[in-house]
Amino acid sequence: MVVQRLHPQAHRDAAWIEREAVQARAYDAIGARYDEAFPHKEGQVACAETLLEELPAGAHVLDVGCGTGLPTARQLVSAGCEVTCLDISPRMLEIAQANVPQARFVLGDVLDLAPEFGRFDGVTAFFSLLHLPRARLRDALGLLRDILVPQGLMALAMVEADIDDVPIPFLGGRIRVTGYLRDELRSILQDSGFIVEPARTMSYAPETSEAGPEVQLFYLCRRADGGDP
Repeated sequence: MVVQRLHPQAHRDAAWIEREAVQARAYDAIGARYDEAFPHKEGQVACAETLLEELPAGAHVLDVGCGTGLPTARQLVSAGCEVTCLDISPRMLEIAQANVPQARFVLGDVLDLAPEFGRFDGVTAFFSLLHLPRARLRDALGLLRDILVPQGLMALAMVEADIDDVPIPFLGGRIRVTGYLRDELRSILQDSGFIVEPARTMSYAPETSEAGPEVQLFYLCRRADGGDP
């Protein structure tokens, strides 16, 4: 598998790198079972479709936490976008490459994005930023805003909950997750430099007893600064 690797930024501490390695190993173990547990992603598909309606033809899009590449990376590629898939899990990227071979693949942490990584017309971040503790979310949103072109778009999904960096059992392993109530998350997005459409919500029940039902929040956001570079 040919992938680019993001190198940890100089300020990234060893404890954080190890934390992310543990998360990556959990998703390596889950692999294709993720799509078996979450086979129906109507809200995610609809949110990406709304994003595509606003993007220019041939848009460059970064899919943050691409997982298996389904459905989002494939949906974007099918619509004519140039797609870069970013994930911390080598196994997920391997599966994504098989599912969406037309995309570009990058192994790394969203917090290690840097200006030289490039600029994008759009970003998708479906249920990936919920793996960051609250203290790190604004950093991630700032980095994603910075790699968007002026007036660039971001489609984001989170699970509604009032928790911070809590370890939970998930599909036979353990992962750390953070949740927000919808009004709080909207305020954070606005404070991070985005114009935010009202949230779309969906109640969702996975096809497994190893993950619980959830309320999913979908946002379409636009970089707010107009013509700033």
